[in-house]
Amino acid sequence: MDTTVAPTGTEGQTWGGGSNPLKASYGKMMMWFFILSDALTFSGFLAAYGFSRFKFIEEWPIADEVFNHFPFMHGTDAPMFYVALMTFILIGSSVTMVLAVDAGHHMDRKKVSFYLLLTVIGGLIFVGSQAWEWKNFINGEYGAVKTKGGKILQFTDSEGSRVALNEFVTVGERPVEALGNNEGIWYQSDDPIGSTYTIDEVRKGFAANPDLRIRTQQLIVNEKTGASEKLLLSREESLFKLNNQAVGVVEGANLSENEYGAPLFADFFFFITGFHGFHVFSGVLFNLIIFFNVLLGTYERRGSYEMVEKVGLYWHFVDLVWVFVFTFFYLV
Repeated sequence: MDTTVAPTGTEGQTWGGGSNPLKASYGKMMMWFFILSDALTFSGFLAAYGFSRFKFIEEWPIADEVFNHFPFMHGTDAPMFYVALMTFILIGSSVTMVLAVDAGHHMDRKKVSFYLLLTVIGGLIFVGSQAWEWKNFINGEYGAVKTKGGKILQFTDSEGSRVALNEFVTVGERPVEALGNNEGIWYQSDDPIGSTYTIDEVRKGFAANPDLRIRTQQLIVNEKTGASEKLLLSREESLFKLNNQAVGVVEGANLSENEYGAPLFADFFFFITGFHGFHVFSGVLFNLIIFFNVLLGTYERRGSYEMVEKVGLYWHFVDLVWVFVFTFFYLV
């Protein structure tokens, strides 16, 4: 039996690339294409992070111990407080962006410029906050030592509270030998350049303080609280680890070492938050350009504030990505 197909009147016709597919302008369509491709990029990064984290789940740093700083409150344990504030500021900038787009629909130049300026300020505060957080992460807070296998050993008191190296290690003399005129201006030493303390100084200070213990990277579950925590060694086990397996001092975090735990954590943190921070900074520049065009009356003469709407799509995307980055790095 033949199938009867009702005619639609569009047989043999194809879309010729008109300027209004899905009732969206060419510019907005291209912005959506960019957002889609960028979303796939971030998805790949976060998927790689998740895979690496669960592969090394027993060695991963505890976020509450890493991101516990707050400006002008040195020494205060404030886990996630500043990160939460950063997130609130960025989400608030999305609200001001929505208000700017709405004002553009009403052709209200004053309100568009005002809300765009607030969005720019929010973006700059967020980028500055990320830079401050990077500085603290790079400098570190307590210091640690590493073993021959690259594992991190941290120091605590008998109750498990972290103890910084400068609380029990004393800096000794540094024997150095100047190079010749044909050998450069650097100095040679048995200790790695950049470390405040030598491993021998750490061993000596640890031995002189019987209340100190060593905490390993290994995560265990506390039977009483059900929370994850690092394995705390006895005094005898701590001395054995430090005297027989420790080979160097680690202060702060970089792409090869991380005093908080697995080096991969630092690698992903710098790459993903840096990539997102670049997007936020780019969005701030875009918004600044649009802001000055609004002041000059460019969009009034065009009779449309669609450019504000297009840059708004990008800004909302950047904010949405941060929600996932925040969840993966700080909450999970």
